[in-house]
Amino acid sequence: MKTRYITGIAALGLTLMLGLVSPAIAQDMAPIDVNTADVTLLAELPGIGETRAAAIVEDREANGPFESADDLSRVSGIGEMTVQGLSDQVTF
Repeated sequence: MKTRYITGIAALGLTLMLGLVSPAIAQDMAPIDVNTADVTLLAELPGIGETRAAAIVEDREANGPFESADDLSRVSGIGEMTVQGLSDQVTF
């Protein structure tokens, strides 16, 4: 009984640790180059998703490269709050 209790606590602790580590690992990822990334990679950015990622690629092909995070606001559905959230996760 005591062993089962300790094992359960250890499993819970590991689960909690993994939950806390995952965001830190995501923050350590290299920024994504908006001008070369495909839809799949762009969709991983917070607040973007597949539909907006496709719109970014379409806009990039139609209007040329993005020069800054602020340029992303030219894409329908990407507003100032999204741009601010992406500024340290993207490069150009």
